[in-house]
Amino acid sequence: MKLLTFGRLLPLALLALTLASCHGSDDEDDNKKPSANTNVNANPTDKEPALQRLEFPRVKGGNSLVLIHTTNDSYGINYSVEWDCDKKAQRWSAYQMTAATMVQKTSRYYSTDNQYPFDPLLPNNTYLTKDCFWNSGYDHGHICPSADRLYSAEANYQTFFLTNMQPQSKAFNASEYSPWYRLESQVRNWAKNSETKVLYVVKGGTIEDDQIRPTLVKGEMRVPQYFFVALLLENAQGYKAVGFWMEHRDSYVTYEPLSNWAVNIRDLEEKTGIDFFCNLPDDVENRVETLPIENVKRAWGL
Repeated sequence: MKLLTFGRLLPLALLALTLASCHGSDDEDDNKKPSANTNVNANPTDKEPALQRLEFPRVKGGNSLVLIHTTNDSYGINYSVEWDCDKKAQRWSAYQMTAATMVQKTSRYYSTDNQYPFDPLLPNNTYLTKDCFWNSGYDHGHICPSADRLYSAEANYQTFFLTNMQPQSKAFNASEYSPWYRLESQVRNWAKNSETKVLYVVKGGTIEDDQIRPTLVKGEMRVPQYFFVALLLENAQGYKAVGFWMEHRDSYVTYEPLSNWAVNIRDLEEKTGIDFFCNLPDDVENRVETLPIENVKRAWGL
C-alpha cells in the first residue's frame, strides 16, 4: 500500500497544561448543546486547533505526544492517540463515529509481512525496541477497531499502527463471552442509530504502575489490568454520556451483561485520572458526566 500523508505530530511538552475538574447538577432532562459558557478545563488550542474536538480528553502534557492521524479524503481526522514516551505505551485513542463513517467501502487491511506497522508519526526511540506482542500470549488489541474504520482503505490501514494497540488476552477480546468484543459491537450499533448525529469515543487500557499486571512482557511492554471506554452521544435532544470500566481477565466463561461494567463519566475519571469530554462547556459537562448510574443505564438502554 502506498504510504500517504498520515497526519500531524503534536509535542504536548510545549503546552502549559493543568488539569481541572468541575462539579454541578445531575439533572437528566437538562442536557443542552454547547454554548459560549465558561469552560475552565478545555484543551488549549493555540498550537493545535484539533484539540478542541469533543472526542479529545484533557491532554496530559509532560513527556507525552498527541498523534493525529488524517486521511487524504473528505473525512479528515481519522483518530488520535496520546502516547506516553516514558512508559512507551498509549494512554488513549479518540475518534468520532457518524453515519458516513459507518458506510463500509473497504475490507480489513491484511499484509503477509507487515500486519502491524510502526507509526510514521512516532519519533525514534519512543516505542519499544521491538513488537513485543508476537509469541507473548497476548493479542494485538485494537483500541480504535478496524471494524470502526471501514469507510476507506487508508483509514483502516492506520488502525493497525502499533500505537493503536494494547496487549489483550484472547478471552477478553475474541472469545464467545468476550466483553470487549461485545462492547465494540454495541458501540457500532449506537453509532448506526438513525437518531445519532455524532458518537464521540475514547478508549484505552490503564498504564500507570498501580494499574498494570506485575510482569512486563519481554521486559518492556506494559499489560493493562483494566480497559475503559468513554462515550458521548450527540443527537437532536442534546448529549448523553456513559463510561465502561472492565477488568482485563484471562478467562470469561459466562455471559455478563454490558451493564455490569457501566459507570458514569465522573466515576471513570476518578478511576483513570483522565478528564474526558473537557471541551464541553462546564455546565453541560457536569450534567452529562455526573448523572446517577441507573439513569445513565436507562438513557443508553442497558
